[in-house]
Amino acid sequence: MFGLFKKKTQKEQLEETYEKLLKESFKLSTINRTASDAKAAEADAILKQIEALES
Repeated sequence: MFGLFKKKTQKEQLEETYEKLLKESFKLSTINRTASDAKAAEADAILKQIEALES
């Protein structure tokens, strides 16, 4: 109840975006390999941002 209006940190937002991109990449892998690779590259860029925040 008290966490209802709690804002997400930047790291949490990036992790959520990363997970979403990986799922989309996996779905596209059976249909369009080029689009899947593009989504995977976007996810990798997000992962690098997360790692930069941690250090």
